[in-house]
Amino acid sequence: MKVNKIITLYHGSENIVEVPVFGKGRRNNDFGLGFYCTESEALAMEWAVSDLHDGYANRYTLDTEYLKVLHLNSPQYTILNWIAVLVEHRLFTLKNPVARRAKQYLIDNFAVNVNAYDIITGYRADDSYFDYAETFLNNGISVEQLARAMRLGKLGEQIVIKSKYAFSKLHFEGYNNAEKDKYYDKRCDRNKEADRIYEQMLEEESDGLYIQDIMRGRVGNDDARIPRNLCK
Repeated sequence: MKVNKIITLYHGSENIVEVPVFGKGRRNNDFGLGFYCTESEALAMEWAVSDLHDGYANRYTLDTEYLKVLHLNSPQYTILNWIAVLVEHRLFTLKNPVARRAKQYLIDNFAVNVNAYDIITGYRADDSYFDYAETFLNNGISVEQLARAMRLGKLGEQIVIKSKYAFSKLHFEGYNNAEKDKYYDKRCDRNKEADRIYEQMLEEESDGLYIQDIMRGRVGNDDARIPRNLCK
């Protein structure tokens, strides 16, 4: 029996986007240049709005057959693969020399070439989660705490369309309205809950691996102490 390879994706935006354009967008997003989507309409609604504007959850179908897919949240990869991709593309505040060395160490030892794939699935670094990653980079939390933090507050998973070929297989199916008065509060509540659990977690003692320990020990991706990611 043929497996259905058609998936439904949502893109939250202040605009209706009928034709996503390859090569447009911001290069300093989580996984670089691409079209950022989710399989969750509710999350797309939250990502679509701001405190000032309503938005739209644009809906698409994507035929994934013949597409090369990178599943960063699969057990094949560790939490440090995800953060290495993040530090390559996002703009971090590097507060000390350790953080500057850490950025390069992560890229050298844990980076994944996201441009070799048609689509990517992985964590989405909302405001709170970006802060956790930045704290780890600045030697403020252990890698075990970082991995736990990534699973807090129902963190969203995103799907990023990367290649021109993948863009050609993406088809607009319509949109739903996202009201700021409803969905902006939901987004804020999600971040607040994640922050609350995160602060609670920080009260616990952690003797785990910090980024400085990882660099000093020349720890690699095959080290059993580095938490692996979990599929949904």
